[in-house]
Amino acid sequence: MNFYDRLQQATEEERKTLHSAPIIVECLKGNVSLESYTAFLTQAYHHVKHTVPLLMTCGGRLPQDMEWLREAVGEYIREETGHQEWILDDLEACGANRDAIRRGQPHITTELMIAYAYDTVHRRNPVGFFGMVNVLEGTSVELASRAADIFQRQLGLADNAFHYLRSHGALDLEHIEFYKRLMNRLDSDSDREAVVHSCKVIYKLYGDIFRSLPSPAAVQ
Repeated sequence: MNFYDRLQQATEEERKTLHSAPIIVECLKGNVSLESYTAFLTQAYHHVKHTVPLLMTCGGRLPQDMEWLREAVGEYIREETGHQEWILDDLEACGANRDAIRRGQPHITTELMIAYAYDTVHRRNPVGFFGMVNVLEGTSVELASRAADIFQRQLGLADNAFHYLRSHGALDLEHIEFYKRLMNRLDSDSDREAVVHSCKVIYKLYGDIFRSLPSPAAVQ
């Protein structure tokens, strides 16, 4: 079994736990609210704005014999630049104040996930950052497009309120194939272990973000 497949197998329980977050379960049943959607987007903004800085930090800390992975990080940076502005566009289309959100503070669950990612890159093993990539892109492929369709159908929002979810659902599907090739090139047990460990932790922390969001029932 290649490493990418072993990674999915090793983190299956954590992935299921994330998917069991009440707001995800309710959304897939069609039970949504504008408040829950904008709360999700707000926290997405506060972690997505760190994607490029984290990638830059990761690339700078990779050892010389992993130049191939540093080049891949450069591709990720080109792909991910400016995506936080897409989220603000979506929030504005939902009637939110983009400048207030830009100046605002993330929920503590979001802050903790980002802090863990920086800690992984700085203190543990920069390759471990790819555990976070697996969680965010994998979750996006599995849920983003479906969630966008449900939110739009139930809330009657215009297409311009879904740049983030719709683009990432399609874009991350391409990224997953790229990611598989990268992970299957890892030949160090310590690097592989770092990816598995961080993936498990990020599933927990990302799930905490979803569990912090207001449920549709609570705001209707």
